[in-house]
Amino acid sequence: MAQQQFNQQNIKKRTSTLVFLKGSTAPLVLYVEHPEALYAELNQLMKSQSAAVVEKETQGPLKKVCFIANQIAALALQEEQYV
Repeated sequence: MAQQQFNQQNIKKRTSTLVFLKGSTAPLVLYVEHPEALYAELNQLMKSQSAAVVEKETQGPLKKVCFIANQIAALALQEEQYV
């Protein structure tokens, strides 16, 4: 019981921005300081359909990522728990 309480107190949440690219089966999972702001920025670029190059530094396993904005098929915000 004490161990279960301890684990529940140490559970944290983080949000990542998922970028689904055309022709790709798995999304890019981007961990950044402000995921909602990145989502809004990419959403605007997706609407414009410009061929702009997007390059971002991230805090997760992917340290730097680059893709073409008009190749974005979908975006999502994902909340996950971790200890």
